[in-house]
This record gives sequence, C-alpha cells and structure tokens, in this order.
Amino acid sequence: MAATNPSTTAPQAVVLEPTMAQQRVLDRIAMQRERLRARRAARAQSLALAQREQGDGGLDESLVLRAAGFAREHPLAVAAMAGVAVVAGPRRLIRWAGVLLPMLMRLRR
Repeated sequence: MAATNPSTTAPQAVVLEPTMAQQRVLDRIAMQRERLRARRAARAQSLALAQREQGDGGLDESLVLRAAGFAREHPLAVAAMAGVAVVAGPRRLIRWAGVLLPMLMRLRR
C-alpha cells in the first residue's frame, strides 16, 4: 500500500454556491458598500470644495464679500470708519471716494 505524503498533495478547495436567500443578502451588502463608497467620495469632494472656497481673500471673491468678511472680523475698525464718515460729511466722502476708488481698482488687478 502506497502512503501519500500529506505535504505534497494540495487540499482541494470546496466552492459552495450560495442559496438564493444568501445571494440576496450578498447583493444587498454589495449595494450598501457601493452607497457608502459614493457617500464618502461625495463628502470628500464637498470638503475639498469648502476648503478651497475658504481661501484667504482669493481673486475669485468679490470686493463686497471681502468687505463683509473684514467687517465681521474687525467691528471696531468699521465703527471707527463709520464715525469718521459721519464727521467728515458727504462732500468730503465723495471727494475721497474719487481718490480711493481708482487706487482700490488698481490693487484688485
């Protein structure tokens, strides 16, 4: 009788086919994994977009948005400027606006 060496023979892998109920569960798991992957990708994309939009005064931000951000960060400075504007009067404000606006437009470029 010839003895077979167990180390030389590879065990045969038994492949079992899932039943219909098991296959439905496996399909639901696969769909859930795909939904989770899509949700993670969408969240990562929205976070990246939000970080890009939070830039520190990028060129794509309008002057109004930057002014609103400055007002929110420095309320005392805005109050002081408003006080100076009230004291100066409308005629001086218009004259200074004629000087400052061209300077601001050049800086914006």
